[in-house]
Amino acid sequence: MLRRTFHYFLQISIHLRSLILMFLGLIAAGGVVLSVVENLAFWDAMYFAFITGLTIGYGDIAPATGMGRVVAVVLGLVGILFTGLVVAMATNSVRRAWDETHPDQ
Repeated sequence: MLRRTFHYFLQISIHLRSLILMFLGLIAAGGVVLSVVENLAFWDAMYFAFITGLTIGYGDIAPATGMGRVVAVVLGLVGILFTGLVVAMATNSVRRAWDETHPDQ
């Protein structure tokens, strides 16, 4: 069942690749903006953007300017949507694999 779940997850990912790439692109764009607005090194800004966008949020880097905080909030909102998409994809994959392996239930 795990193999089928993974197969379905990859299948759904391929179908939704434009949406997934859009979310990742928005997070990367947020990193570029933060790099300029917060005067952060490019890779530090990207690290912050992806940690925030993937809803991990370690807190080791924090925005100091108002515009940086606005960008961080937007990154958080994009991250919530992205996380919801991944969870929905996983849930759908498990359901499809379950239905395939347990047709009588």
